[in-house]
Amino acid sequence: MIRFGTIGTSWITEEFIRCASLTGDFTLSAVYSRELEKAKAFAAKHGANHVFTNLDAMAQSDVIDAVYLASPNSHHAGQAMLFLANHKHVLCEKPMASNVTECSAMIDTARKNQVLLMEAMKSTFLPNFKSVQENLPKIGKIRKVFSNYCQYSSRYDIFKAGRHINTFDPAFANGSIMDIGVYCIYPVIFLFGSPEAVSANATILESGIDGCGSITLHYPDMEAIISHSKISDSFISSEIQGEKGNILIDKISTQDNVKIIYRDGSTEDITRKQSADIMYYEAQEFINLIKAKRTESTVNSFSLALAVAEVMETARRQIGLIFPADKQ
Repeated sequence: MIRFGTIGTSWITEEFIRCASLTGDFTLSAVYSRELEKAKAFAAKHGANHVFTNLDAMAQSDVIDAVYLASPNSHHAGQAMLFLANHKHVLCEKPMASNVTECSAMIDTARKNQVLLMEAMKSTFLPNFKSVQENLPKIGKIRKVFSNYCQYSSRYDIFKAGRHINTFDPAFANGSIMDIGVYCIYPVIFLFGSPEAVSANATILESGIDGCGSITLHYPDMEAIISHSKISDSFISSEIQGEKGNILIDKISTQDNVKIIYRDGSTEDITRKQSADIMYYEAQEFINLIKAKRTESTVNSFSLALAVAEVMETARRQIGLIFPADKQ
């Protein structure tokens, strides 16, 4: 049984706890929050025996083996390295870091201390993503990819009302590229590698973050167009276009249904059985790696995390979105 601590008390942490519990090898041992009463309430709700309001104390404690880190993006690197330096395994929510420098430092710390660090990008572990990967040869030479994720933020109306909110504050390394676009970029780079060049544009909101935009990843004989938004919805599928046919992915973040449409008009459903508890798959991978004494995932690998971070940082700099961490 792997004893976990959690950093963050939002809905995503609750969902991780629920899905990780399905593995049979997860137990929630400790909860961190800056507010003691919030930590106590969260711990009581989920059966944790230990609460912390001091991260150093939690990292140095002997009550956890690993930590699930779901704090604001700007805090990921510092918090992750604290726990890694104290020989705790870290599952860090996407995006793993604010920029490439932070991402590299996190990886170096994990290697130095011989503990596991993994970015919590769930989609690359899904059965339907594996189906896409295995069925790619059927559609011939790939010429174009359209990777689309646009979701109206539940907090955008609060922001429009003039209230400060962290998810629309560049000081927390947020924005549409970081929070939404990463879901589109990750599978493209996983399947096709790093691009030769990156082109980006965006709509910048009053707070300075990007509300929506697009990124084109240029390859020698193909291109991938990333469409992302926190301020509008989209109901358009993502698509991989080959010379012999196309693979359609209904939702790039969850990939509930995937199919091939061949040039002759025939179709093939390549959807696989997949649990609705989609965070289960990343939790199972992380726990399996710990049990096997592995310090890096072969799926969400260090090289993949760095490649994604490089694309996102390049795109941000092109649209003029600079985070405090970029200046350090």
